[in-house]
Amino acid sequence: MKHAVVTGADRGLGFALTEQLLAAGYTVFAGRYLETWDALEGLRREAGERLVPLALDIGSEESVRLAAQAIAARTGSIDLLVNNAGIAGHQDDNIFGEIDYEAIRRMYDVNALGPLRMAHALQALLLSGGDKLVVNISSEAGQINQTWREGWYGYCMSKAALNIQSNILHNQLRGRGGKVLVIHPGWMKSYMSGKLNEDAAITTEEAAAGILRVVGDYLADEDAAGRPHPAFRDYSGAEMSWT
Repeated sequence: MKHAVVTGADRGLGFALTEQLLAAGYTVFAGRYLETWDALEGLRREAGERLVPLALDIGSEESVRLAAQAIAARTGSIDLLVNNAGIAGHQDDNIFGEIDYEAIRRMYDVNALGPLRMAHALQALLLSGGDKLVVNISSEAGQINQTWREGWYGYCMSKAALNIQSNILHNQLRGRGGKVLVIHPGWMKSYMSGKLNEDAAITTEEAAAGILRVVGDYLADEDAAGRPHPAFRDYSGAEMSWT
């Protein structure tokens, strides 16, 4: 049986990924941040012991440490770490008006440092697993030369930071058989900005299905761990530019 860890699994893409990983036979440790959002409990009644919800704030070193301890108490290895949790907001901040620097710091803390905290805390379990794969859910917003936005400072800058972090992490893991995959999930009907975006192009279920197809293809690629850079794909499998 394979084991996966999914952060930000309460709702949206993280919940859809958790549901589909369970259907694929994984045992899933599902990071839960929203105490009032109980969708995981309903899923747990169906999945039984193969779903393990965990209180998890990836912006907190202590929370990550406790979650890692709880995972290690249940298994000696994990195959897949999906760093999905992320936050956005303050898209209209600009240099001609107000900029909420504290909000930008929070986005860095969650979007860039959070996945690093998770990989750091779980590296021993990950390298004991069969697949040894870290999937970082990034965004086209982190492509430096591709951006079209006027604003979105915190989100774009934090995702660019996540991309370079992914590259460094891949370089560290590949000598031990590990690998990193960076995925842009598309424009989803999700709660990324705090409320459901009904105008987006695809559902989180569609994005999750595409992401797991990309993950399967990457795991089947025998040369993936030897790549000098992690692959950067969108949910359909199309290659993305790093710059």
